[in-house]
Amino acid sequence: MELYQKVEEALKEAIRERNETAKDALRMLLTALKVKEKEIKRQPVESEIHQVISNLVKQRHDSAEQFRAGGRAELAAKEEDEIRVLENFLPPQLSIEELEKMVDEAVSKSGASSMKDMGRVMKLLMPEVGGRADGKVVNELVRRKLG
Repeated sequence: MELYQKVEEALKEAIRERNETAKDALRMLLTALKVKEKEIKRQPVESEIHQVISNLVKQRHDSAEQFRAGGRAELAAKEEDEIRVLENFLPPQLSIEELEKMVDEAVSKSGASSMKDMGRVMKLLMPEVGGRADGKVVNELVRRKLG
């Protein structure tokens, strides 16, 4: 079953189970996917859907951090619950060791030798990573390798 349809089915299930957190998170995801669809004027492919989900997860992490800083632990917990719902639709995350190996391969493929070449390495690497790792982590590993 296509990922888009899995999200829709999960929403129907959350509504039947009266799971408000899952329902809210999945409705938000479907809205973001519809916005993406209008933006690119076609149905998003799986990698684009993963990117949308990754962006939403990142937003939720940032929101949870802000809520904790503001003393609103209950809202931070709600954001973290939504993160768990959304992460069910992402592929398994890469380990640091796997990422380091991919960074090494991308650096050797691109012939990068200094920080000036970071853009070339990231351009090669990010499509391979495809939502299976946080861009900040990948960026940091590339910086460490080139720096």
